[in-house]
Amino acid sequence: MLTKRENDILKLIVEQYIKLAKPVSSNLICKRLKCSSATVRSEMKALEDIGLLEKTHTSSGRVPSEKGYRYYVDNLMEIKKMKAEDMLKLQRIFKNQELVLSDCISKSLQLISDMTSYTTVILGSSSHDNLLKKIEVIPIDEVNMTVIVVTDKGHVEHKTISLEDVSQKEIEKTVSLINNLIIGTPIDEVSTKLEYEVKPIIGKYVNQHEQIYNAFYHVFSDFTESHNVNVVGKNKFLELPEFSDINKIKEIYNKLDDKEVLRKITEKPSGNDNNEDGGHNIEIYIGEENKIDDDVTIIKTTYKTKTDEGTIAIIGPKRMEYDRVVNMLEFIKENIEK
Repeated sequence: MLTKRENDILKLIVEQYIKLAKPVSSNLICKRLKCSSATVRSEMKALEDIGLLEKTHTSSGRVPSEKGYRYYVDNLMEIKKMKAEDMLKLQRIFKNQELVLSDCISKSLQLISDMTSYTTVILGSSSHDNLLKKIEVIPIDEVNMTVIVVTDKGHVEHKTISLEDVSQKEIEKTVSLINNLIIGTPIDEVSTKLEYEVKPIIGKYVNQHEQIYNAFYHVFSDFTESHNVNVVGKNKFLELPEFSDINKIKEIYNKLDDKEVLRKITEKPSGNDNNEDGGHNIEIYIGEENKIDDDVTIIKTTYKTKTDEGTIAIIGPKRMEYDRVVNMLEFIKENIEK
């Protein structure tokens, strides 16, 4: 158990390093806490000896260790109130009656990515649990049309496609055929069913079947991808000083492009049961605690409504604004579930 002064020093070092990304010197701590330099150096050495601080090679200052961040999150962090301006922007999204739930979630996570300069991830509920209810096509003009896909859980996706020299009647035949053959199919099986059940027979009913089939196949492929995983703000890693190494950036990018890797965010990592911010239903996985990458922190929460459920997560450096992110995720979770 740390003393009050050790807690104060560790909290100050963590929050200063999060803010400035520079090792924190004993001089700064002396000024802030009004302690002698000898006392501060002694306390910093003690915190380093028990693994909560690390000394860098380029400076006499200290930085938090992974263990130090964990201690801070579990014992010292005070949840930061959201700025009124930020809250207003998020509320405006959820109060927009023209947006379906999936659009609200996507837009709010995009906004949070812009606010924090971190990457956000949306993981929908398993697409095997969502069955295709119907598809509809709304013509825009002679070439362009909007395809609407609806699941039994109320998830709606729309995509605009272009088909030249194809009659509306042929498109209607295709929609009817697809609805007759694959309604009730789990979303993650739709593409397979199109390939093996619709493709072999569509030529009997539709003249320009190849062009039309390919367009609808891509609609469903995109729908399955977006329903499963959506990554927002991947380029934010380029703005972070701890990710200046090009090889590390490539490694992070590859992981963020890999849907199977990102799916691990929904799994509860073993070996650390003390990663939930109790009163906020938010889980925090720092460095080696997560299954994505040892150099990042993942803060996540789950949401559940009458028609949908999933996980939203924010991925950033271990030097993350934990107090701010926890509050933002809790705010979004509450608004989704309303």
